[in-house]
Amino acid sequence: MSEARNTNRDEAVPDTPPPVGIDELLERVRAGYDRIGPPEAAAEAGALLVDIRYAALRDRDGLIPGALVVERNELEWRLDPRGSHRAAEAVGHDLQVVVICNEGYASSLAVASLRQLGLHRATDLIGGFQAWRGAGLPVTST
Repeated sequence: MSEARNTNRDEAVPDTPPPVGIDELLERVRAGYDRIGPPEAAAEAGALLVDIRYAALRDRDGLIPGALVVERNELEWRLDPRGSHRAAEAVGHDLQVVVICNEGYASSLAVASLRQLGLHRATDLIGGFQAWRGAGLPVTST
């Protein structure tokens, strides 16, 4: 006979960490690496800028010249250097990756995932694409 399933979401389940809110999760994730601002990202020679914004935002606001566009739902598959669906730019685990979302929130969670894959130099852009554009850095239309 199987054990009864816990259907009360507020009760602790054995061997399951307690729930955490998104703000606390972001704080924990970001404590594990150094984030960079737009001027640092623009000056980071050799870094792979990866734009994970969805198409409607790219169409509306434009693109960062030279950034690799990989929508969030494909990120791990495209950047895993050992993956069968990797992008040509995913050359190794030592690659410096700067993940860019719209405002700098989803990119932090994406970095946590990339670091679990061994991309130990992955970071994200503080303030995301909006901060990049607000800093007057180059943007092209789609």
